[in-house]
Amino acid sequence: MYLTQGLRRAVQQTPGAIASVFQGRRRTFAELGARVARLGGLLRSLGVAPGDRVGMLSLNSDWYLEYYPGVYWAGGAVNPINTRWSPAEIAFSLEDCQTGILLVDDHHAAMVAELRGRCPGLHTVVHVGDGPAPDGMLGYEALLAQAEPVDDALRGGEDLAGVFYTGGTTGSPKGVMLPHRGLYSNAVGVVAEGAVQHGCIGLHTAPMFHLADGCFMNAMFASGGTHVIVPRFDPVSVLGTIQDEGVTEALLVPTMIQMLVDHPDIGRFDIGSLRNVLYGASPISEGLLDRAMRAIPSAGFTQLYGMTELSPMATVLSQDMHREAGRRKGRHRSAGRAAIGCEVRVVDAMGNEVARGEVGEVAVRGPGVMLGYWNKPAETAAALRDGWMFTGDGGRMDEDGYLFIVDRIKDMIVTGGENVYSVEVESAVAAHPAVASCAVIGVPNDQWGELVHAFIVRKPGASVDEAAIVAHCKERIAGYKCPRQVSFIDAMPLSGAGKILKTQLRAPFWEGRERKVA
Repeated sequence: MYLTQGLRRAVQQTPGAIASVFQGRRRTFAELGARVARLGGLLRSLGVAPGDRVGMLSLNSDWYLEYYPGVYWAGGAVNPINTRWSPAEIAFSLEDCQTGILLVDDHHAAMVAELRGRCPGLHTVVHVGDGPAPDGMLGYEALLAQAEPVDDALRGGEDLAGVFYTGGTTGSPKGVMLPHRGLYSNAVGVVAEGAVQHGCIGLHTAPMFHLADGCFMNAMFASGGTHVIVPRFDPVSVLGTIQDEGVTEALLVPTMIQMLVDHPDIGRFDIGSLRNVLYGASPISEGLLDRAMRAIPSAGFTQLYGMTELSPMATVLSQDMHREAGRRKGRHRSAGRAAIGCEVRVVDAMGNEVARGEVGEVAVRGPGVMLGYWNKPAETAAALRDGWMFTGDGGRMDEDGYLFIVDRIKDMIVTGGENVYSVEVESAVAAHPAVASCAVIGVPNDQWGELVHAFIVRKPGASVDEAAIVAHCKERIAGYKCPRQVSFIDAMPLSGAGKILKTQLRAPFWEGRERKVA
């Protein structure tokens, strides 16, 4: 199980096929394979030894595509950097796992001086771009042109493939250590589940530093697909790229899907080539899913549920379960069933499996489970028990093994002694025709412990008030679950992966208070 296998296979079998498309530049698999072998040689000449971390701070690009296999080829481990982090957070991740070499694009070059000041261990910064390297940085293309190709290190199995940082919104980020076997088994599982088709044309618009897109990338390497890359998500750019390149598969987070399907210009583009939309990273409301399926009738929808610690996939909800047969049983509201190579169960506080239909914590076992958190033995021991990864997600499982995620265990709202799962409330709110997106949190209340509070972004030109939202919800869910407070905002705070940052929404309400509920 080594992560360069998919690229090596494509170079052998389809060397003349297009491997990547980025801003008009096209490279074949033969060209990509040659560049990766030289990048491996370049990194070794810069001192990369087996297992050493190499970072990348960049928007999406074809350089990012060759960074991953190039580091593996050299024998190193990747440390892809969240582009939305502050310099302090980035510096923490670099120093925490001793990342000595960092690749940086033009968009982030101005940050390098501060990072050098904060990171004594950062000894080499390489500029990735078509223009000349800024002062104090080495030029990637110039170095690559002179580098000698080397043989693939062929690290695999339990060898460290990367340190992927997660969190960071409430304290120090955690470095998730993933081995080759985890990422490789996930890639093969995605292909085996039919979520990525052989020879597909896949669109990278989700950030390539994030493991959701990394999983998509690895699966596309395994299936020999063409990687079409845009620097960052923009609805019009994405719609145009799908049309111009005949994109067949796209990985999108729900916030991206919402911005695409609600964009007023979507009808101007021919996106009929799109046959599969993979989504994950955060829950999707039923209302948004319905709008998306109407807006992109050519595509089926596939949900992948998981987390970074699982490489990242745990369950798959197939295209069929989004359609009528699955809808009749409510399966379209689930996260699907355990993916090939994964075991999933729902457990109580003691780790015992609960009865079907009962809510408990989701636990996962399989080759995708992480090695642990970098330099965090206590957190590792809490998360990994008897071979199982305890996710912190609350869920229930039906009689046929379909998993329904109800909420993060720690984010569950307790109001008047009743448990309220924000996902259920968000689904009800999002079904209102004037709602573009929403997020539901618990806010402190002396009488009830917590109150249900909804943040709403209206659709452009739409008008709706708090009373209408509450009345709408009361038609769908129990009264105690309905929002008691509603805030209308212009935009949701988002992480680099497109997740709504509930910690930012929650912070003003809980500042100076312990989180205690009645």
